[in-house]
Amino acid sequence: LFVLSIPLSLPTSHSKIQLEDRNSSATMILLSLFISILSLIVQPHAAAAATTKNVVLPPSSIITTSIHGRLHLPDPAASLNSTRITLNDGSKHSTYTQPDGSFVFYRVPPGVHLLDVQSRQHHFSQVKIQLLEEAMDVPKCIEYVYPGAPKQAIPHPLELTAHASYEYYEPRQGFTPFSILKNPMLLMMLLSVGGMVLMPKMMEGLDPEQKEQMQKQMAMQQDPSKMLTQMFQDMTGTGEEPEAPAIEKKPSAKAGGKTARRGKRD
Repeated sequence: LFVLSIPLSLPTSHSKIQLEDRNSSATMILLSLFISILSLIVQPHAAAAATTKNVVLPPSSIITTSIHGRLHLPDPAASLNSTRITLNDGSKHSTYTQPDGSFVFYRVPPGVHLLDVQSRQHHFSQVKIQLLEEAMDVPKCIEYVYPGAPKQAIPHPLELTAHASYEYYEPRQGFTPFSILKNPMLLMMLLSVGGMVLMPKMMEGLDPEQKEQMQKQMAMQQDPSKMLTQMFQDMTGTGEEPEAPAIEKKPSAKAGGKTARRGKRD
């Protein structure tokens, strides 16, 4: 029985392999058909997109020009460090100066461009450059010393001279006797000493009543509460009025005679 079971099992495994091969071939055929259908659908859209795409000119056909210039310092003997110069904030064009201060911008297209000198030591003018397609070799340059300043036309190549230098630190001032007098504490001390010296001399020329009044004021200054009450009374008018001096009454002659007569009668 064992021997007979072996040949019977072989045909069944062979048939399974044939079925798997047929299934795989069928799936391959279906995939190929699906890919061909997709290619037929996509090709017309790609062709339409190719026909509607804008034609871009090669870079060599765009008209460009070069802008030349030079930076100068007020002192010819002073040396200028390498400085960055930009067109339109340096988004597309930027360059650095040579040791002699010269600079060049290559392949500048037509339009209006703004030239700035990015120097940390010196202030240079701002230049607006207009390039026309009809006259690329003759750019129109307008100089602004600072934003909002009057404009003036300048020739090309550009010759820019620094107007001022930036000062980032304030120089330390030396010692002077007059600087002592600017101290508020010293001024207060001098005023108090001057008042102490001049006060006795001022008191000598005053009347007795004025001296007495001033002494009262000085006494009030020693006691702030009294001074405040006196000021409040002066403002409101509720202060104590000065008492009138007492008048001594003398007996008259008539009154004396009457009293004498009454004494005699008694």
